[in-house]
Amino acid sequence: MSQYERTCNDQMSKVIDYLRDELRGVRTGRATPGLVEHVRIDVASYGSTMELRELASITAPEPATLVVKPFDPTTIKDIEKGIQTSNLGITPASDGKMIRLPIPPLSGERRKQLTGQVKSMGEEQKIALRNVRRDVIKKIDADKKASTISEDEADSGKDAIQKLIKKNEQEIDNMIAAKNKEIDEI
Repeated sequence: MSQYERTCNDQMSKVIDYLRDELRGVRTGRATPGLVEHVRIDVASYGSTMELRELASITAPEPATLVVKPFDPTTIKDIEKGIQTSNLGITPASDGKMIRLPIPPLSGERRKQLTGQVKSMGEEQKIALRNVRRDVIKKIDADKKASTISEDEADSGKDAIQKLIKKNEQEIDNMIAAKNKEIDEI
């Protein structure tokens, strides 16, 4: 594996990992902690904004319910408020010690919106992959022009980069298809 392939592979892996994290936050018919763990919570007593996963443990004891147990009980009101103001469409129910989040079933219209959102997320990351490819090919061309690599090395490097992008685009397509299947589950 050439230095160009390594560079390209590392950058493309970051793109795939980013998409994987983004897709975790997309709501499906099933309750998963990933749905709320990245919600930003303004904590007045701490004087900062933190992610929910930094403030509480999140579990899914039932397929349609999440339970949020704050590490610090004084933050429960802030967490409730943060979940209500997020655009998840979930109303928290608190008993003073923990917060239950009943996940309502998705309407047909909302499923279509989410499917479109997931598709556009995939397209954005494919564009990011193509940008990585463009940058690495520019580097190969510059090195060829500067005579630091031969024409054959440049051509084989470009072929390897093209194979990498095909592989990663296919992985993105598979991730999007799996997420859309999850969204359509009732």
